[in-house]
Amino acid sequence: MNKLAVELRHISKTFKGTRGEKDVAAVYDLNIQIEHGEFFTLLGPSGCGKTTTLRMIAGFEQPDHGEIFIGGMPMTNMPSNKRPVNTVFQNYALFPHLNIADNIAFGLKTRRVPLPERQRKVDEALELVQLSGIHQRKPSQLSGGQQQRVALARALVNEPLVLLLDEPLGALDLKLRKAVQLELKQLQRQLEMTFVYVTHDQEEAMTISDRIAVMNHGRVEQIGTPRQIYEHPLNRFVADFIGETNFLSGAVETVGDMVTVALGEVRAQGVANGHPLAVGQAVTLTIRPEKINLYPKGTSDIIRSEIGLKPDELKTLFGGELSLGEIDMFRYLKAERNNVILDAHVVEVIYIGTDIRYLVALTNGMRMVVRVQNFGVRYDTAFQVGDEVYVHWPVENAKILAD
Repeated sequence: MNKLAVELRHISKTFKGTRGEKDVAAVYDLNIQIEHGEFFTLLGPSGCGKTTTLRMIAGFEQPDHGEIFIGGMPMTNMPSNKRPVNTVFQNYALFPHLNIADNIAFGLKTRRVPLPERQRKVDEALELVQLSGIHQRKPSQLSGGQQQRVALARALVNEPLVLLLDEPLGALDLKLRKAVQLELKQLQRQLEMTFVYVTHDQEEAMTISDRIAVMNHGRVEQIGTPRQIYEHPLNRFVADFIGETNFLSGAVETVGDMVTVALGEVRAQGVANGHPLAVGQAVTLTIRPEKINLYPKGTSDIIRSEIGLKPDELKTLFGGELSLGEIDMFRYLKAERNNVILDAHVVEVIYIGTDIRYLVALTNGMRMVVRVQNFGVRYDTAFQVGDEVYVHWPVENAKILAD
């Protein structure tokens, strides 16, 4: 068996404009390789080309250029009904006049599968999606989550090589959607089937995917595991689209394993993220809110927790509270340990429940969001608007992106 379940080579698709409107380039020079048994997600904002890409894999749209291979076989010109794929849509596309068993068996009946085998396959499919015993119900008698499972069972009953899913959970409420996400991932692992999934929901993609292709304006910006994409975004779009992050614009001051960026009168450090950088080059420093620490000024807790000094060592070295000279020493020690400390003050405090979000302003006027996990009453969750604080991060937590 070819190790690739799906391969797209230099795929492009343009939709002709109507009534004098301009043509729309939906997908441009797309190259994607999806392995057997992989849960692969096409992620991006509306209009990025992800659904068009899925429809070309399914055979519902024809690419203008490029080649499509499924299971190692050329499929570019193959009709959709002859491709080894099935599709689950957001609206489920269930036949309202048929009962659940007949909905699931529809494709089998079209292929003239004998009745006993159809019944067996329907039973197995319903058991697979945990809906045994609802054969005679109509779709209107089911909840949204149950209808989604029936649509999934109907797609799986034909045992496709690749299952295509076009925002199948979009119609579900948030709590149910999160539950079904986990069920879907577990089902995919159980079947060891290739799933190609389309969504605009970043958290959903991170939850269910083995790998993600982040798309924008018809192009792939980055392909990688959820961790790779979140921790090491290749550009500003990916960093911004996947999760929440801070952006600080500046210019490179020094290069090396650690890059120093001039942010006006403030200096901060991070690591280059795969791009060659030159002194004076315009760059963006990006860092996730949860990767930043906040500490109150003038407390010995900072030294004890971050430098790693024991209480008696702390007393000997600093004598408790920090003077201006001691703060300078503190900064020196932190710099030697590849950490960044910046002066700031709290502008806003937002209580979310699971965490507390602080909007802080640096001395250069730039603002950052810091997210602190809500572990209960601790000094680092008790800041108020106007408090003077230290903003701290380990250098490796900040990425330097070329503009």
